[in-house]
Amino acid sequence: MQKINKTALVWFRNDLRTLDHQNLAEASEKYESVVAYFSFDPRLFKDTDWGFKKTEKYRAQFLIQTLVDLEKQLSTLNIPLYTDRKHPEDSIPLLVARLDIKALYFQEEWTEEEAEVAAAVLSQIDQTVTIVQRKEQFLFHPDDLSFSIEETPNVFTAFRKKCEKESHVRPLISPPQICQKQKHWPLPSPFPSLSEMGLEEPINDKRSAFPFRGGSKAAEERLHHYFWASKKLSYYKNTRNGLVGLDYSSKFSPWLANGSLSPRSIYWAVKDYEKQIQKNSSTYWLIFELIWRDYFKYVSLKHNNKIFRLEGILDLSYEWKTDPKIFIDWANGQTPEPFVNANMIELQQTGWMSNRGRQNVASYFAKTLCMDWRMGAAYFESLLLDYDVHSNYGNWMYVAGVGNDPRDRKFDVAWQAERYDSNGKFQKQWLQTTLFP
Repeated sequence: MQKINKTALVWFRNDLRTLDHQNLAEASEKYESVVAYFSFDPRLFKDTDWGFKKTEKYRAQFLIQTLVDLEKQLSTLNIPLYTDRKHPEDSIPLLVARLDIKALYFQEEWTEEEAEVAAAVLSQIDQTVTIVQRKEQFLFHPDDLSFSIEETPNVFTAFRKKCEKESHVRPLISPPQICQKQKHWPLPSPFPSLSEMGLEEPINDKRSAFPFRGGSKAAEERLHHYFWASKKLSYYKNTRNGLVGLDYSSKFSPWLANGSLSPRSIYWAVKDYEKQIQKNSSTYWLIFELIWRDYFKYVSLKHNNKIFRLEGILDLSYEWKTDPKIFIDWANGQTPEPFVNANMIELQQTGWMSNRGRQNVASYFAKTLCMDWRMGAAYFESLLLDYDVHSNYGNWMYVAGVGNDPRDRKFDVAWQAERYDSNGKFQKQWLQTTLFP
């Protein structure tokens, strides 16, 4: 293909990688020159109405690490990465004008805040600029489903079976091409520090089950370890409800959340593993979890901003509390339930919590304390390394009884602790008490 002797701009959002990236691949194939942009949008680091930061230090540090890695990868393609702490709708039009950009590529988001930012950017872009936006954060692409978004099943099992039977996972996108280097472009600015964003430096906790760095390189190293070096994938289904250690689960979710690892790349790595090592219920179960991730994205596509409403997608009214004292005790791990406390302290100290822990603390918050579940969801958004808007709010709705759980269950926290932490190892680690002599 003859390249266009013009420049394209790739606006990175939650797709912080160079591999399996259709927008980047297409831009580098069609245009002689490509530049990249990412905004440390100040709206993402502001104080929320609930009284804490929208994005706290753990995810912010992981994000900076990811962008350092992304910048290195892009530099090998002669693509500079411009970043700033301004609103994208202020910076992107200036870049377009200054660098004579002829095409703008970006990942399409549909939840309210993200969609408003995109609309604001597009309203400032000259109509002669080609706009390309794609939904590329899925395992099963929306264009490949056998049903419409409006027909997305209300129960996960029905969704999973239809996808497995009637859809397919697309092959990986070809790597981007090396672009023409431009000497006249301005030099990128250094990334902001955490202190410049009003955040403290995290203290590395040796107890953390997620001591890994951000970025595609770290994600690839983790995948290699979990699949090929340790072959822990073969035991995933048996260990995924663990609480202590690095390998009880894949730990891919933080890289998936900011897009430094694509779900397709995991899927096809699983398929390679099944061919070369072993195919069993554990290898399937990792794909099963990727389908769950897809499901919550389709739920949010179907129901739009109802996923942020107190009544959820079921329009159910319950009596919810917003007592600050109850919330603070829960957040600080000072409830009557040691298992809840241990999980909340782990989150507070590391930005990580196991899937088993998340279900228990969320159920306790919404079903036992009867607190406004959106407060809990916002707190998770603030602290979790792997915050993903669709999975976070979808899971909180599910647990609170206003989402996609057909059984509307409530977790027995004491029973859960006995089953999944019978020797008290996890609770001892985080509570540091003699509760379990």
